[in-house]
Amino acid sequence: MAIRDIDDLPKNKANYTALTPLWFLERAATVHPTRKAVVHGSRTYTWLQTYQRCRRLASALAKCSVGAGSTVAVIAPNIPATYEAHFGIPMCGAVINPVNIRLNASTIAFLLGHSQCAIVIVDQEFFTLAEDSLKIMKEKSQGHFNPPLLVVVADEACDLEALRYALGQGAIEYEKFLESGDPDFAWKPPQDEWQSIALGYTSCTTASPKGVVLHHRGAYLMSLSNPLVWGMNEGAVYLWTLPMFHCNGWCFTWALATLCGTNICPRQVTAKGVYSAIAKHGVAHFCAAPVVLNTIVNAAPEDTILPLPHVVHIMTAGAAPPPAVLFAMSRKGFRVTHTYGLSETYGPSTICAWKPEWDSLPPDTQARLIARQGVRYTTLECLDVISTKTGEPVPADGKTMGEIVMRGNIVMKGYLKNPKENEETFANGWFHSGDLGVKHQDGYIEIKDRSKDIIISGGENISSVEVENSLCFHPAVLEASVVARADERWGESPYAFVTLKPEVNKSDEQWLAEEIMKFCKSKMPAYWVPKSVVFGPLPKTATGKIQKHVLGGKAQQLGPVKLRKL
Repeated sequence: MAIRDIDDLPKNKANYTALTPLWFLERAATVHPTRKAVVHGSRTYTWLQTYQRCRRLASALAKCSVGAGSTVAVIAPNIPATYEAHFGIPMCGAVINPVNIRLNASTIAFLLGHSQCAIVIVDQEFFTLAEDSLKIMKEKSQGHFNPPLLVVVADEACDLEALRYALGQGAIEYEKFLESGDPDFAWKPPQDEWQSIALGYTSCTTASPKGVVLHHRGAYLMSLSNPLVWGMNEGAVYLWTLPMFHCNGWCFTWALATLCGTNICPRQVTAKGVYSAIAKHGVAHFCAAPVVLNTIVNAAPEDTILPLPHVVHIMTAGAAPPPAVLFAMSRKGFRVTHTYGLSETYGPSTICAWKPEWDSLPPDTQARLIARQGVRYTTLECLDVISTKTGEPVPADGKTMGEIVMRGNIVMKGYLKNPKENEETFANGWFHSGDLGVKHQDGYIEIKDRSKDIIISGGENISSVEVENSLCFHPAVLEASVVARADERWGESPYAFVTLKPEVNKSDEQWLAEEIMKFCKSKMPAYWVPKSVVFGPLPKTATGKIQKHVLGGKAQQLGPVKLRKL
């Protein structure tokens, strides 16, 4: 039966257009043409200049027959060209594929081949990385390799020799490429908002990365949702500590145009650079993974500028931030907002929204509350925690564990060329995150673990995340990761890997380990306490995530914890 409305009024050009964040750039250039849009070292571009440069890029790409159905890869840090690519590439109808600069050549070769990219825009520092990737592709092509066009971006902060080498290999310099384009290029928005705008790859550790495809509609909604849930104002000054290649900078690439704000783009991120940008440029907002917060908290006094000249807001996501780190950040004057999401949900899609009644709570209690993943974003329609056995929502008791699932307009289109994964990921009308969590009485969700990382000891589930959080409250601990080790008595038991703070005396590690385990006994149930503590740096992926599978392998090599004989 057809659904009836009160009228039969049709859509027309006057009242309907496909949603796309590209219009925000045109508006910023119209409303604030002379306002600083992008600042990178000594270079500054206004919103009008940025709009013109993006139109030049779109025009130059179109002249190379790049358009709908094409993919353009960008291998570069947070430089103006990377920001411009987020508009210029989709303005010609193509899809941007921002590539993680920390990946190795073989992984990038897979990405470029899988996405069939037509052009690679690469920063001069990473030109040899792109070159090595293309060589691997050629070797595997069996004589059928059609190399993409290489466009190299020059940067005054880099060695000129690298640029000369790239040009000598036939690459086109980025500024020359822009000169071939028209600053008044008549770009067209997508006819269908379901059209793809971006392609990003997950950082898989046991299989090939999966290509996450995002559409214009989702990017538009996130461009509005990010500032709304965070309380960002028009004209916000934003520091790019988060890589733009990571989930398109959590969609803040497009959101800053929405606000007509200013993008401060450092080539490298350091604690000293963060404090300097706050003082010099008036930065009031930046996003960062918990590892960056750790760096800021533990910065040497000579690298800090305290007290802060104004309130600085930080949005953090990725691994769940330890409450100890959140507590330390708040003491320095930073206001941390905790969010959670995945590449498949355009970056953060839940937020631990602050409640006025929390204002009067002790700081350590506040830190524990904001360490939760929270409630859905304004533009995410459904969020729940469901039983992995029945598929039904778990009770809001803060104890019953289930899988975090989502549904709505800021969930990806799907994985590129991967129907099997899509079927599993979208089973029963939900996006399945693979994260295990609980739902509290106030409706806020909290991650307890990845489904594959839960520790089952004597039939009881142990959250490795909660053990890690407790470990991080110890004054000597910088970072911690907890994995399962086989145990002859309990089946599995917690095994902790710990990185100590630089100033800690490491001469007696056995005493330190005993002190940390004693500390844990005062914070958690006895069976949660790690049986052993091992010190050293933690292995991480190219996106900064701790490689638990590597640590799990090390724990497995040790064999099971032996059953004590009386």
